[in-house]
Amino acid sequence: MAREISVLVVDGYIDDPAALGVPPYISPMVRSIASAALDAGADRVEYLTVDMIRNGARIPDASVSVVLSGNTVPGKYLRSMPMSVRELEALVPKLKGWRLVGGSAASSPAASLFDFAIERDLAASLYDGMTGKEVGERLRTLDEWNRWMMLGADIVTSHQDFPQPLIAEVESYRGCHRYSSGGCSYCIEPSKGRPLMRSPDDIIAEASRLRELGVRNLRVGGQTCIVSYGSDPDSPVPRPSPEKVDDLFEGLQSLGFDVLHVDNANAAVISTHPDESERVLETLASRCTDGNVLALGMESADPRVVIENNLNSTADQVMDAVRMINRVGGSRGPRGMPRLLPGINIICGLEGETAATYGMDMEILGRIRDEGLAVRRINIRQVLPVRREFSVRVDQRRFKRFKEVVREDVDRVMLERVAPYGTVLRDVYTELQDGNTTFGRQIGSYPLLIGIPYRVDVGEFRDVYVTDWGYRSVTGVTYPFDINRMPMSALEALPGIGRKRAQRIAAERPFDGPEDLLRVLEDPSVLKRIRDIVVFRRNGRRTII
Repeated sequence: MAREISVLVVDGYIDDPAALGVPPYISPMVRSIASAALDAGADRVEYLTVDMIRNGARIPDASVSVVLSGNTVPGKYLRSMPMSVRELEALVPKLKGWRLVGGSAASSPAASLFDFAIERDLAASLYDGMTGKEVGERLRTLDEWNRWMMLGADIVTSHQDFPQPLIAEVESYRGCHRYSSGGCSYCIEPSKGRPLMRSPDDIIAEASRLRELGVRNLRVGGQTCIVSYGSDPDSPVPRPSPEKVDDLFEGLQSLGFDVLHVDNANAAVISTHPDESERVLETLASRCTDGNVLALGMESADPRVVIENNLNSTADQVMDAVRMINRVGGSRGPRGMPRLLPGINIICGLEGETAATYGMDMEILGRIRDEGLAVRRINIRQVLPVRREFSVRVDQRRFKRFKEVVREDVDRVMLERVAPYGTVLRDVYTELQDGNTTFGRQIGSYPLLIGIPYRVDVGEFRDVYVTDWGYRSVTGVTYPFDINRMPMSALEALPGIGRKRAQRIAAERPFDGPEDLLRVLEDPSVLKRIRDIVVFRRNGRRTII
């Protein structure tokens, strides 16, 4: 009797420009590994996340053990983070059978503990090894890609965030339209060559399978520019194909996901082909869920840095794209957010950078602010030598000061524009309690971090009324706010109330309505500030101010 072939897939979480995989995301890369194992003849695939291991899950015996982990674009995480090198080193002795590691962990010191460390496509290398071929570095074919995104889709049901707030990411294409010129100096996508695009039918089939399994939230990621989907792969600045983009998103919208979001866009494409780009943006604004963010890779506003690093777009092209996205996507959707928002990525430490570069970057952000435009996310980071080394040494004090100025002079203004006072943000998933503050986010790409200044049960969906802003987050109270039943800590969080008024409210309630409440507040202006927040429940009836 033949021995059963079992494969253990450990999801250590990845976070890089090609895929998001830190909860609540599950990356397409880890799903493709499970699928490739099944395609290669595995009888059984077991899936564990690093959080399950942290919580004491048993490591099962397996014929093959595969670990995917690492973040090439380090971020700040709310309730989980990628597996650390120390955790990876501690895990290796517990893994049985033939052992492979992939993701950026493949270039870490712990990689030497594995039989194979794969830097390109772990699924393809696993498939080759399990089918008797030489294990090397290659990319999957289009047929393999489409096949592998279906076979192992079931592992989503084993993720600790399934069904909510899990977000499954699907990929539309790989590679870079500027591959022939080498693309941006810091980016790995040009190394994947000419864009290889999946058809709308194949992407929709994968999404349909995920929906059948119970996935509620979907993100179309992986691509360098969603506006360029379906365009000429050999054009460095391709003319968009609005019809193909609409075909894709019409099909995805029809599947009934709670959240449908995207990721990157190339400002140069939007600026160079405004008519076609506007039609694509209209499709994204109408067919996707509000709060959708198109991350624009400006990287630097310094013309010298743009030239020396062969960057995608100029500062003027970024301004064109930000203006268009605001114009097309500025209206609010049912969740309370603008339908489509731009994000801006800035990378420090690129070739040609000087002290003046920071001033140029700040100048473009100031123009965006002063024109009254909105940007959801300004991501500032130092370049990582993933593709090559860089000769510029970043002045850490200057870098830190630049980030502080952006947070103080730009970020807070953007938060006020994206979510003004009185905005009701629907379906905020509460994720973490820190002291007396509860933190939550809407599900989606780059969601706002929302602080509720009192304790709310985690793992619930709540509506939140925005009352204030920080540099990186907004503050709000749960909505509607039942003033006759909420605890003291919540009463104090109401605008204009504070501890003394909260004590008086608690002592005098229940109230029948606004006039009764005004008797205690003694200030019509305070009542005016909370009139859209507060409800009164008494004897089974509710009154709203």
